Amino acid sequence: MQAVLALADGSIYRGTGFGSKGLAVGEICFNTAMTGYQEILTDPSYRGQIVTLTYPHIGNTGINPEDMEGSKIFCSALVLRNLPRTPSNWRSTQTLPDFLTQQGIPAIAGIDTRALTRRLRNGGAQNAALLVGAEVSESEALAAAREFPGLLGRDLVQDVAAQKSSEWLLASGQPEQGYQARPVSHPQYHVVVYDFGKKNNILRLLADRACRITLVPAKTPAAEVVALRPDGVLFSNGPGDPEALDYAQQAMRDIIAARIPTFGLCLGHQLLGIALGAKTIKMKFGHHGANHPVKDLRRGRVLITSQNHGFAVDAQSLPDCVRITHTSLFDGSLQGMAHNSLPVFSFQGHPEAGPGPHDASIIFDDFVVAMHQYGAQTHA
Repeated sequence: MQAVLALADGSIYRGTGFGSKGLAVGEICFNTAMTGYQEILTDPSYRGQIVTLTYPHIGNTGINPEDMEGSKIFCSALVLRNLPRTPSNWRSTQTLPDFLTQQGIPAIAGIDTRALTRRLRNGGAQNAALLVGAEVSESEALAAAREFPGLLGRDLVQDVAAQKSSEWLLASGQPEQGYQARPVSHPQYHVVVYDFGKKNNILRLLADRACRITLVPAKTPAAEVVALRPDGVLFSNGPGDPEALDYAQQAMRDIIAARIPTFGLCLGHQLLGIALGAKTIKMKFGHHGANHPVKDLRRGRVLITSQNHGFAVDAQSLPDCVRITHTSLFDGSLQGMAHNSLPVFSFQGHPEAGPGPHDASIIFDDFVVAMHQYGAQTHA
C-alpha cells in the first residue's frame, strides 16, 4: 500500500503502508527504546499520538499475549524505518502487521526516521496525519494534520480508563513458567489504583510486593476510596493534559487530606503537583524512551529509566511543603517529589518499566514502606 505522513509544518514523508488502511491523526512523537515495541503500542498513555520508533528494525520478534500493557493498541498510528519480513521469537503468536490490521491501526515503513526525529527534536512535537491506502493524497493528509486540535487542554483519560471497579491479584510471571501471571496467595496490603490509563506492569509489581489491588474509574469520588480503607492509593499514568482533569485533582486533594499514603506515577505525578499548588507545562518534545538517566537525590545514585510523557511539573512553582527527590540528567526537569510531612510522593517516569530497565522499581518499595509505617501508626 502507499502511505504518506504529513506534519503540520508542511513536511511530507512517503513510504510503504501496512496495518490498516485509512487516515490517522495525532501529535507525533519519537521513542528511543531499542526493545519493547509491543508494550509501547499498548500503553494507554499514547492515546492521541502517532509514535515514531527510532530503532530501525521493528517487528522482528512478533507479538505475544503476555506483553500487553493495555487491552489494545492505544496510539493513533506507527512510524518506522524497516519492517522485517519474518518475525523470529519462541513467544511470538502473531506478526506486527497482522496485529495492527486486526486493531485498525495504520502504519508506515521505509522512511528516514533519523531525519524525522531530528525535525521533532529541533522544532518540537507537532500535529501530524498518516494516510494509508491504494492511492493517497499529500494535500488531504496535510489538511488533516493542521486540523487536529492537539493535546493541550484535552482530557483523554475518559477514552482509555476503566469504567467500573475491579480487583487485581496477579503477580509477575517467571521465565520457567512461560511468563504466565501467578496469583498472590497472602496479600499484606490493600492498594486502590485510580485508573487513568494504567499499565498492567504497575499492577504486577504491586502484587509482587504482597499487595491486592482495587482498580477504580478515574472519576471515582475520594469518599468512596476512603471507605474501602486502603493502605495506600496510587494515581496511575495516562494520556492528555493534567490541567484538564479537575475531578482527579480534587480526588487527590481529598485523599491527601485523609492522610492515606499516596503515590503518583507519570500523569499521577503531574496531578499531585497541581493538587499541591504547582503548575504543569507542555514540553518541547517530551521524554519517550527506555534509557533516560534520572538522579535520585535521596540515595545519591543514577537510575536508568523508562519515560513516556509530554507534560511536566514546573519545578519553579512547587510550594514550600514539597521537596524534589529526582531530576532528569538529560534536561534537568523534575522527575520526583515528596511532601515534607505527609506520606505523599510521586515519580514522573515509569518505574514499572514495560519496556525498559528496572532500576527505578525501588520506588514501589518506598510505597510499601510508607504503607507499612502508616499502618503501624494507625494501629498503635
